[in-house]
Amino acid sequence: MSIAYKTSEFLSAELAEWACALEYDYLSPEAVRAAKLFWYDSIGCALGGSQQEDARILLAHYREMAGSDAGSGPCTCFVSGFRTNPVDAGFLNAHMIRAMDYNDIYWKADPSHPSDIIAAPLALCEYKGLGGKDLILATVIAYEVEQRLAEFGLPGVREYGWHHATLTAFASPIACGRLLNLTPAQMVHAIGISASRTFCPGAVTAGKLTNMKNTVDPWAARMGAESALLAARGFSGPEHIFDGKEGLYHVFGHVMCNGRPAAFDTEILRKDLPRGAGDHYRILDCGMKSFPIEALSHAPLTALMKCVQEHSIEADEVTEIKVEVIARAADILGDPHKYRPDSKETADHSLPYCMAVGIVDGMVTPLQFREERVMDRALIPVMDKVKVVANESFEALFPEFQPSRVTITTKDGRSFAKRVDVPKGDPRDPMTAEEIGVKFRALGGGVIGEAGCERAGEWIMAMEEHSSVTGLFESTSA
Repeated sequence: MSIAYKTSEFLSAELAEWACALEYDYLSPEAVRAAKLFWYDSIGCALGGSQQEDARILLAHYREMAGSDAGSGPCTCFVSGFRTNPVDAGFLNAHMIRAMDYNDIYWKADPSHPSDIIAAPLALCEYKGLGGKDLILATVIAYEVEQRLAEFGLPGVREYGWHHATLTAFASPIACGRLLNLTPAQMVHAIGISASRTFCPGAVTAGKLTNMKNTVDPWAARMGAESALLAARGFSGPEHIFDGKEGLYHVFGHVMCNGRPAAFDTEILRKDLPRGAGDHYRILDCGMKSFPIEALSHAPLTALMKCVQEHSIEADEVTEIKVEVIARAADILGDPHKYRPDSKETADHSLPYCMAVGIVDGMVTPLQFREERVMDRALIPVMDKVKVVANESFEALFPEFQPSRVTITTKDGRSFAKRVDVPKGDPRDPMTAEEIGVKFRALGGGVIGEAGCERAGEWIMAMEEHSSVTGLFESTSA
């Protein structure tokens, strides 16, 4: 089966027409399975994320804001079971997925975490009494649009100093609007409402990081849900938000990057949009994280851990750890503040910290980002041995590969080097369902218990068989 396609004046209309026509039966079996695996990974991340300080702060805030209505809403939050409206529930659940920076990753011109979006459609499924097939369809749409948006910047909004939540605000209303059965015209308005509210500067991931680092993308997802609900009532937004007067293309066209005006490749968004089971869906190209750290840290940390294990290197033997990465990784992960992280948010974006704690502890798990470990001054001398440098020869290989080389020099003058181009979790070296299950239980076992983890995993992997999403919330309640 396949869907019809027609051209329209503005890009948002083309995307809306595609999404409104796509049906669950048009998805490939591989895309359906991938959607379930990403939900498996995302719910595990949400269980662990529910225990983070920022997630607790947000839950307390929204409970207080609900006042006498607290707990009486139509939609449910993971773990706590707090019930509220679909917009707030979608946001709180999305933040839990994102809170540990342990969820999925897709990085082309721009980084993206498509699973930051999917809690918003989940809330709308609960609100509207929809089931697993509806959720899978919305998930595949979210990934398709978000990943294309991550590819179409030349060189990407991150390079212009903006955060990718700017792009998520264009993708979220499309996934949410499909669940609400918006017409193409209504979805165009939803895109315009959402995107015009959520332009996000890159300051949230530059220098010293704060709670906002893991909040801006879930907030963009939240805006997508609210915008779709508003559009369903007839509220309007600019249809030219992509490619019309003072839209995305226009405002970024004033920005210079490497001597050229910022630009976007429209064809990446519109070309070969999947319309049938025989087509390729972008969700199959997205990766997962085997470490709870920033995406560009995975390849160098993988190289470090392999080098240490292969040569039985002890931390007290090391005089220098040279880390060669692409320029943007050196800029994001090796700036001076990253050598003295004072929060979990900065530590998981710090190559010096991740490399130091990896070689000292022999592992990098959520335990390594607890406050007492981040603030342990014994790690400072090890961090100071880490030298992060940009390797120009690696640039031409990115984003197809994430080349990283780690060279460890020991006190006796020996050097050991290891290069990694594809980190574990990349689609070319994917995590299996069993490996995701291990991660799920490590994050969720202490929150909902082993039995709860088992029930949740079974529900997720049979998602298409369920006519309601209630069982997912029942299995993820503490």
